[in-house]
Amino acid sequence: MGVAVYVVTAVLGTAAAVAGMAGMLGHGWHASLAWLVPLGGLALEMDRLAGLFVALVGATSVPVSVYAVGYAGRERRGALAYLVFVGAMLLVPLASNIMTFAIAWELMSLASYVLVVQRRDGASAHAGWVYAIMTHAGLGCLLAGMLLLGGWTGSARFAEWALAAPGLDPTARSIVWVLLAVGFLAKAGAMPLHVWLPLAHPAAPSHVSALMSGVMIKLGVYGLVRASFGWLGPGPTWWGTVLLLLGAAAAVGGVLYALTDRDLKRLLAYSSIENIGIILIGLGAALAFRSTAAEALALLSLTAALYHVVNHAAFKSLLFMAAGSVLHATGTRDLEALGGLVKRMPWTAAAFFTGAAAIAALPPLNGFVSEWLTFQALLQNVRLPVPGLNLVFTVAIAALALTGGLAVACFVKAYGVGFLALPRSEAAAAAHEAPVPMRAGMALAALACLALGVGAATAVERLGAVAVTLVPAASPIAIGPWRTLEVSEGFASLSTAAVAIALAGALALPLVALALAGARPRVRRYETWGCGRLLQTARMEYTATAFANPFTRIFDFFYRPVKRLDIDTHPESRFFVQRIAYDNPTRFVIDDWLYRPAGLALRALAHRAAAIQSGSPNLYLAYVLAVLLLLLVLA
Repeated sequence: MGVAVYVVTAVLGTAAAVAGMAGMLGHGWHASLAWLVPLGGLALEMDRLAGLFVALVGATSVPVSVYAVGYAGRERRGALAYLVFVGAMLLVPLASNIMTFAIAWELMSLASYVLVVQRRDGASAHAGWVYAIMTHAGLGCLLAGMLLLGGWTGSARFAEWALAAPGLDPTARSIVWVLLAVGFLAKAGAMPLHVWLPLAHPAAPSHVSALMSGVMIKLGVYGLVRASFGWLGPGPTWWGTVLLLLGAAAAVGGVLYALTDRDLKRLLAYSSIENIGIILIGLGAALAFRSTAAEALALLSLTAALYHVVNHAAFKSLLFMAAGSVLHATGTRDLEALGGLVKRMPWTAAAFFTGAAAIAALPPLNGFVSEWLTFQALLQNVRLPVPGLNLVFTVAIAALALTGGLAVACFVKAYGVGFLALPRSEAAAAAHEAPVPMRAGMALAALACLALGVGAATAVERLGAVAVTLVPAASPIAIGPWRTLEVSEGFASLSTAAVAIALAGALALPLVALALAGARPRVRRYETWGCGRLLQTARMEYTATAFANPFTRIFDFFYRPVKRLDIDTHPESRFFVQRIAYDNPTRFVIDDWLYRPAGLALRALAHRAAAIQSGSPNLYLAYVLAVLLLLLVLA
C-alpha cells in the first residue's frame, strides 16, 4: 500500500505542478460548492500567486515521493497521512474564503502532526505536542484576524477584502495585520515562533521533513504575502520595518544555532529558520519600499523573496533527502559518528554537496541568485529620504552578509565532518549507498537547483509576472545578452549562464592542457596524506564540536555555553590520564527568556486554578448556573 500511495502522490504532484504553472501564466479559474460546507461553502480560486505555490508544492512533492518509495518502502504507517498532507497543502493557496482556508489549513496541520508522531517514542511525542500547541495558537490568531476582517468588510470572501479593506480605519487594518502575521509566522517558523521547527523536523521521517521544510513552512510565507499585499492593501512603513528586523534576527539566529548543532537533521531545521529570515528580509523591504512610493524597488524585493522561496524548496528538500539517506545507511544523525561516507555513498555525497553549495549561495547554483537579488534591492535603500528606515535597511544588509558567511562555515562543517576523512564509528564504516528510488529523487532535486541557477533569467521573468499582480509597477529588471539580469538600469548585472560557462571552462582547462601536452594520466591508489604521521586514525580528525568551538567563543553572548570537563586519572597518579570527556552545550536564549518563564507562569496559574476543581457536584452545578445567568444578562 505504501508504494502505491507514494506513486499516486507523485502523479498528483505532477498534475498540480502543471496546473500551477498554467495559473502562473494567467490561466485563472474559480469553483465553488455552496452546499458542501457551511459559512460560504467550499470556494477555490486560481490566480498567479496561487499558481506559484500550487506549482511549488506539486513540483517538490514529485522527487520527494519518488524518494519515499525507496525510503519508506512498503510501510503502511503514515502513507495515507502523507497523501492527505500533500493534498491539503495544494488546497491552501486555492482557498478563497474563510471556511475553505480554515479546513485546508487544519487538515494540513493535523496530517503533518500524525506524520511527526508516527514513531511513537518520547522525542516524537514531545515534538508533536510542541508542534500542536504552536500550530493551533497560530490558527487561533489567523481565525481572529480573518473573522475581524470579515466582520468589518461584511464578507467572508478574500477577493472582496482586497476591495473593501483599504477603506477601513488604519488602526483596524493594523490589528488584523498583526494577528495574521503572528499566525502565518508561526507556521513559517520565524523567530521567536520557531520552537516547534527544530523538534518536529528531526522527529518526522526524512521524506516528510523534506516537504515540511521545503514547502509547508512556505505556506506561512504565502499567507503573509497574500495578507500584506492583497487582502489589506498598502500598509504603513512599520509593517515592513517589523518584517525586516524579524527577518534579520531569524537569519542570523537560525544560522548560529545550525552552526553549533551536531544532529544533521536538526542542523537543517535551524537552517530553514535562517532561510525564512532571508525571505522575510525581502518581504519587509518590499513593504517598506511600497509604503514610501518606491514601487519599482518594492517589485524587485518581492521578486527576490519569491525566488528564494522557490530556491529554498529545491535545495532544502534535497538536503533533507540526503540526510535521510545517511540515516537510512548508518542509523544515526549524529555528525560525530559519521565520516568517510564520500567513498561509501558517492551518490548521496554528491547530492548533499550540491545542496550545500546551493544553500551557501555559491554560483552558479540557485541560492546565489536570489540572495544576490535581495542584496541589490536592499542596497538601493539610499534612494529613500527616510534616515530611520535607512538605518533599518543597514541592519538588514549587515545581517544578510553575516548570514551568508556563517552559512558557508555551517555547511563546510556538515559536509566535511559528515562525508570526508575516516569513519568515526562502525555504522559509518559499514554504510551503503541508498536504493535507486532514493537516488532518483535526490538527482531530480539536484537538477532543479542547477536549472534554477543557470536559468535565472527565465525564473525571474516568471516570478516577476506573479509579483507585478501584487505590486503594479514597471519592472526594474531587464534581460540582456547572455540572459543577463540587469537591475535598475545599470545598478548591477549578472549572467549565471556566463558564470557557469566560465567555471566549467576553468575546470576543463587543465584537462585540455594535459591532453594537448600528450600527458597520459595514470591512476595510483594510496592512503590519504597523514601530515607526516605513520598512522592516521579517526581520533585525530576534527569533530563537529571542535569545528564550531571558535564560533561558540566569539558569539558566547548569544550561545551562553556551559563548559563541562570530566577527567579520569590513574589511581596511582593524577599525571596518568585515562579518559577526558569534554562538552560545551549551548543554551537557547529565546527559551530561557521567553518560553521557559511563560511555561512556569502558566503552570503556576494552572496550579491555582486547580483549586476550583474541588470534586463537588454541587459546586459544578453552581458554576453552570452562574454562567447561564451571565449569558442571560449579556443577551
